[in-house]
Amino acid sequence: MEIKPFLKWAGGKTQILSQIDENLPNDLKEGKIKKYIEPFVGAGAVLFYLLQKYKFKDVVINDNNEDLCLCYKIIKNDVDGLIDELLSLKNEFIKLSDKKRREFYYNVRDEFNKNKNKDDSDEVKRVAQFIFLNKTCYNGLYRVNKKGEFNVPYGRYKNPKIFNEENLKNVSKLLKNVKILCGDFEIVDEYVDDKSFVYFDPPYKPLNKTSYFTAYTKYKFNDSDQIRLAEFYKKLDKRGAKLMLSNSYNVEFFENLYNGFNIKKVVAKRMINCKGTGRSNIYELLILNYYL
Repeated sequence: MEIKPFLKWAGGKTQILSQIDENLPNDLKEGKIKKYIEPFVGAGAVLFYLLQKYKFKDVVINDNNEDLCLCYKIIKNDVDGLIDELLSLKNEFIKLSDKKRREFYYNVRDEFNKNKNKDDSDEVKRVAQFIFLNKTCYNGLYRVNKKGEFNVPYGRYKNPKIFNEENLKNVSKLLKNVKILCGDFEIVDEYVDDKSFVYFDPPYKPLNKTSYFTAYTKYKFNDSDQIRLAEFYKKLDKRGAKLMLSNSYNVEFFENLYNGFNIKKVVAKRMINCKGTGRSNIYELLILNYYL
């Protein structure tokens, strides 16, 4: 069974995995790279793809979204307990009328936000709520306000696929030897060496004002962060690590930031749009510090 992301995620890389695969460094394909590091793991599409295809001695993942990091930790350490909680939520939700489902959704959302940052909160229950909200909210979006509260409205799906038990158990096995960090992307610095492959998938620089979406946490990822990330990329390049970074098709901006590196255009499909007709093919960039 192919192991897939257990969440819907804006900017997820499932749709360009084949193009990422085509641009992986030769050292990885030849088994010379022993460590994989992902500073913005998100829903984990690239992580799961690589862990199924290649063998690494060390794997380090990170994200700035605390609830997402907790999600990975609980799936790694207590997947059976999580499945029990998810099953309870699913069974209670599915039997309700649409009106009652809507009420149920907002009750779960309120409890989820109320217990944020509480030391005595049930972590397994919180992760189950996180996954439930992700799969039943509008457009599968994860968005928070300035207080860090999840604020996406109800999605009104007829038969939402809240979780796949077999997939979650397989994800748990994949994560067995994965080190899970939570913080700013520079937290991975100490783990990167010349035998590492690092894949960066930061919040994208918006193509225009209407496409602006970086609200995965209450901290916005702006141009100054993009510049700071580019400096970090150059620092790791000097260390000898193989690097790949994806971002939006803001060619002039990124050509200036990553001057001298291998910048390639790839085709992706816009997955987050209020209208189905708005989900068209768009260009994205892959920035490599190596040539194939």
